[in-house]
Amino acid sequence: MSRVVNLKMSEAEARHQCDTRQVGVSALERLPEGGVRLVCMSAEGAEKIRKRLKANIIKGDVRRTSNGRERSPIEGWQGD
Repeated sequence: MSRVVNLKMSEAEARHQCDTRQVGVSALERLPEGGVRLVCMSAEGAEKIRKRLKANIIKGDVRRTSNGRERSPIEGWQGD
């Protein structure tokens, strides 16, 4: 099962929904045509989001930014 969910909502709303449902977020990326690409920390978390927010799921393929500049850093991440 994929950890990725594309949602028709703002980054703030997606974070709020994940926080409310105690779903860890690995990455959150704004999509050029609107909405966000959410990568959950686990497949179980992604499935929880899919079940609760099925009306907000973007169906089909989505176009992403090519350079990654629209991607939000994850708070507290201590990358290399």
